[in-house]
Amino acid sequence: MPRSVVADSLGVGVATGAYGVSFGALATTSGLDVWQACALSLLVFTGASQFAFVGVIAAGGAPLAGAATSILLGSRNLFYGIGLAPVLRLRGWRRVVGAQIVIDESTAMALGQRDRDDARLAFRLTGWSIFVLWNLMTLAGALAGTAIGDPRTFGLDAAVGGAFLALLWPRLTAVPQRVVAVVGAAVATGLVPFTAAGLPIILGGAVAVCVGLLLRAPDASHRATPAERAEGQVGRKEERP
Repeated sequence: MPRSVVADSLGVGVATGAYGVSFGALATTSGLDVWQACALSLLVFTGASQFAFVGVIAAGGAPLAGAATSILLGSRNLFYGIGLAPVLRLRGWRRVVGAQIVIDESTAMALGQRDRDDARLAFRLTGWSIFVLWNLMTLAGALAGTAIGDPRTFGLDAAVGGAFLALLWPRLTAVPQRVVAVVGAAVATGLVPFTAAGLPIILGGAVAVCVGLLLRAPDASHRATPAERAEGQVGRKEERP
């Protein structure tokens, strides 16, 4: 068992899991009960989607709008699973259980390993350590949040957006990602005065997805035709001695 893989995986697990305390506190100060906050962490278990749901509820939106927003953000885990499937090779009930810990951190740690056994170990250690700590910290934060009372008294009504931004910002490492994020945020902000709570996030996310697809379109459309491929092969043959 490589010590470096264990140390890195548990380090990510502790750092990320501890952040669950903020979700628990924000969830209860935004109107959810302690058991509702804990159920979200236990069943949903994806930070961005959980914060998005709480943000919609805190803004006065309907739970259905919050759920739609969470599903939109959580859909990325489906693509994570597709990339992890040939590495983990889980079958039957193990695949169902393993799907619960397919998140950003466990995926990154698994795909960052060169050896398949190390990848599986990193996935399990990272995913389950975050799962356990995230849920424990959610409970602690939820209990603390009930004692705080009205979040506006301490300015916590703006904390949901701030926490979500802090969670998202480190992942925006490429220019297209930043463009998509800025466009989505601008659309959502502009729609706030004209739409019901929750809809700006959904519509802004939909526009952001369209922009992201358009930014990728030139790369996807620039594929060599059969004639171009044939010319390339002829050129390589001519270069050979």
